Amino acid sequence: MRNTLALILTVGAASPALAASGPFFSLGNTDFVVLLGFIVFIAVLFYFKVPGMIGGALDNRAEGIKSELDEARALHEEARSLLASYERKQREVQGQADAIVAAAKEDAVLAADQAKADLESSIARRLAAAQDQIASAEASAVKEVRDHAVTVAVSAASAILAKQMTAAQANSLIDASITDVDTKLH
Repeated sequence: MRNTLALILTVGAASPALAASGPFFSLGNTDFVVLLGFIVFIAVLFYFKVPGMIGGALDNRAEGIKSELDEARALHEEARSLLASYERKQREVQGQADAIVAAAKEDAVLAADQAKADLESSIARRLAAAQDQIASAEASAVKEVRDHAVTVAVSAASAILAKQMTAAQANSLIDASITDVDTKLH
């Protein structure tokens, strides 16, 4: 079998040069037979509308690619708009955060000023209360000293009068006091 195959290959390699000899329009000429086979093949392709099917398949493929590109563009535009929206929201949120921080700082300054004013007024009230207590204590001390001085003076006067006064003078003073009280009460 190997010998037969080698013989066919050797003859087949030399025969195309030999087959082209003779009249062109004869079935003995391989070029004409190949041309007829090629024309029949093309005719069969056109009969079964293969070029239309290939063209339709290519058109469908082109439409699919075009629709995918359109969808990709739409997704790209949607992504850009979302990105722009998120960037805008981020800027708005940053602005709001800055405003909140500024308001918080301002509130802190106002609260510190208010606390300072409240502390000063509290200190002033406590100072005034302390001065009132000092004045009250001073007045109380002065009254105590006066009361004590009066008590001492009355004691001293009583002692002096008791030494200088006789019993008859004391009785007359008591009677005069009783009369005086009786006239004032009635």
